[in-house]
Order: sequence, then C-alpha cells, then structure tokens
Amino acid sequence: MTQSDHGDQAFRAGALTGRRREMTYGGALSFLRRKYTRDLTGADVVVSGIPYDGATTFRPGCRLGPQAIRAASVQLAELRAFPFGFDPFDHLAVIDWGDCFLEPAHPATVPTAIAAHAAAILDSGAKMLTFGGDHFVAYPLLKAHAAHHGPLALVQFDAHSDTWEDDGTGLDHGTMFARAAAEGVVDPAQSIQVGLRTHNDSDCGFEILTSPWIHRHGTEATTAAIRARVGAAPVYVTFDIDVLDPAFAPGTGTPVAGGLATWQALELVRGLAGLNLVGMDVVEVSPPYDHAEVTALAAATVAHDWLCLLAEAKGAVRRPTGRI
Repeated sequence: MTQSDHGDQAFRAGALTGRRREMTYGGALSFLRRKYTRDLTGADVVVSGIPYDGATTFRPGCRLGPQAIRAASVQLAELRAFPFGFDPFDHLAVIDWGDCFLEPAHPATVPTAIAAHAAAILDSGAKMLTFGGDHFVAYPLLKAHAAHHGPLALVQFDAHSDTWEDDGTGLDHGTMFARAAAEGVVDPAQSIQVGLRTHNDSDCGFEILTSPWIHRHGTEATTAAIRARVGAAPVYVTFDIDVLDPAFAPGTGTPVAGGLATWQALELVRGLAGLNLVGMDVVEVSPPYDHAEVTALAAATVAHDWLCLLAEAKGAVRRPTGRI
C-alpha cells in the first residue's frame, strides 16, 4: 500500500467494511471515517444527521450537533474498540449518509421530511444511527421504525421525561413521547426512562429510573432493570446527552445538575448487548455551549459503542485487555 492510498477514506473508500489509516487531525470528516455515500447497497447501518433545533425550549445550537459528533469521532476510528477488543468494521458495514435536508423556512414540513428520510433508509434493510438536532427529531424517527417493526420498546436516556402533554400538533422537544405512547408507536409497558431528574405528574406508563436511584443502586442493577423491562421486543434507544451531568456534558440546551457520569452511561449502553436493537439516536449536543469538545466526544463514544453491540450480534468476539 502506497502513501497515496491513505487519507480521506470518507470519500475514497471502496469496501464498506475495514478501514485504512487517517491522520486524526486531518482529512475529510465522516462519522468514524466511514464512507460518505447515499448508496445503501450492502449497508448494515446508516449514520445520518438531522440538523434541526426549532423545537428547543431553552438554549439553541444543537442543529450543529451532527457536525460536532463527526469531528469528535476521529480518535475512536484509530484503534480497536475499547473495551471490546475488536474492530467493529471487520463485521459491520456502516456508511455515513450525510444530513437529512430540511426546509428551515417551512418548519411544518420538518416532521414529514424526517419520517420520509428514515423510511427510505429502513426500506433498504439497514438500521439507523441518527444524530440530532433537538430531541423532537426522535418522534418521526420512532414513527418510521414502528412502521417496520411494530410498537417499540423505548430505552430513553434523558434528564427529562419528554412526556408533557400538548395538542398533538406542536413541534416541542418535551412532549413527543407522550404522543408516541398515545399513538401506539411505543409500548410504555416495555419502555423505560433512565436518568430522569425533573418532575412530571404523569409517567404515561413508562418505568422510570431516576439519576439518584442509579447513583444509589449502581449500573448493574440499572442494566438488569432495563433488560427485564424490554424483554425480547424491538428496542429503539434514544440518548439525550443531557442525561449526563453538566460536568460531563456542558454542551446541551437544557442542562440539569445531578446527572450520570460518562462512565455510567457507557456501562449502561454496553449493557444492552444481546437485545433486539433496531435503531438509535443521539441528540441535544449543542456545540456553542461545549467546552473542549467533551460533550461531542461523549456523544460519539456512546454511538460508537452501540455500533459495537451490533458488530457483536454479527459475530465479533470480545477480546478485552486487562480486568474489565
């Protein structure tokens, strides 16, 4: 292999699996240096961004989240995955589709555009890993996934319940899961909210594991509760970065003190291994409020580890180093 074969694999890669050398500080950016393409042939997972934050109720800026998460992923693309000990791309064909195109001057068209974007990808047989954007984008994504899989078990990592009620028509990042439950898109009896630390009089039937409960009982008990709740149902994971304490994720629109540490969140995501994982989004990364990219790095790592779970399901074998 010559020097000219290296670099810019986001555009120059041939096969969808494997990887070649890149400079971490240079080259064309895509998530984990995966091929940037809209040809879905052979793809197991399609990464895409939804740069929308018109439904925020406090600090804006998460429309810039997809770019930041891609940029923060460069070091994760260098070595075998930790703590898995394998290269997920030896087993998993992943592409970066780019960002869903939206018409900001016509906000009423946004939900339909997102749902159509998701439906086209899911129709190919690929799974989706989606970067927001504010948390409202999860609602049309859930609708598209439910059309393929039936009612979903929702595993929601979040500081907020996002089950406040509305009139069913608004664009609000705090109401969409009540709407999804009412419409049968998600099954509350098999869904769980993890890391909450804000109050809502109605739980809409979801099981709730608050941050204080997790701090007291630990990640193993939390993982066991998640697994018991969702069972064998198709699982959609929605990860609002504000589930992390602001010390670990300052770059978000609605930070709440008392949240999870990054290590706790990663343990919980890794604990989803073996479940029927059908899709994931990582949302609410707001780069204007970030510091030294710590929020974007946390988001990229969570997404990376979810891909590793899918690689395991396709045959990748863990070879951890040291005591894990």
